[in-house]
Amino acid sequence: MIRVKGELHGLGYRLGATTIRSILRKAEIGPAPRGDGPTWPEFLRAQAKAILACDFLTVETAFLKTCTSPFHQVGHETGAARRVTPNPDRGWITQQARNLAMENELGNVRFLIRDRDAKFTRSFDEVFRSEGSRVVQTPVRAPKANAYAERFVRTIRSELLDLVFVVGRRHLISLLHEATTTDTDRIGGIGLRRSMFGATTVPIEEIRRTRSVGGLITEYRGVAA
Repeated sequence: MIRVKGELHGLGYRLGATTIRSILRKAEIGPAPRGDGPTWPEFLRAQAKAILACDFLTVETAFLKTCTSPFHQVGHETGAARRVTPNPDRGWITQQARNLAMENELGNVRFLIRDRDAKFTRSFDEVFRSEGSRVVQTPVRAPKANAYAERFVRTIRSELLDLVFVVGRRHLISLLHEATTTDTDRIGGIGLRRSMFGATTVPIEEIRRTRSVGGLITEYRGVAA
């Protein structure tokens, strides 16, 4: 009742808790059902800015060499474009975690989600634990448990990498940087939908189109955006 009362006050309607309770009873509306805790999607949305999801984005270049980028942050991109290597061994992966810590990019990270790849060693996990983060391992063969990172990888492939010949590490870094910094709020969304939080309808005459990555990615935003 307190929540309903507060929301009504915010809209300019001043009603007491007893009145609200009587109205709900007459309408035969009971208390909203609530389980023991939030669902997994609810938890992720609530904790998005504090979750770092790890997965490997592996790319075959035009010269048949492999490059890998490992990090993606739920809620916003962090460091994925700068961390690319043709040799993603255990030592390199651990060093990238240390680099994130030294660059003060782990201050707000409370959870690290990763799969059970052998490259994620105990020393890798310890870097995050020393920064106050909890390491969460996904179940075996359960990609949906790391859905944000999986969506990031899929979108980058379908929207960008399937349309470009990547010639090397520097080229891949440039492509990832431009793609993730121009359209961060859409790139991790299901069906490429943007977040609707705080969204307002923009008059059609105020919509402007911008292109990035040589015109491969098109964005539509309001003039003031």
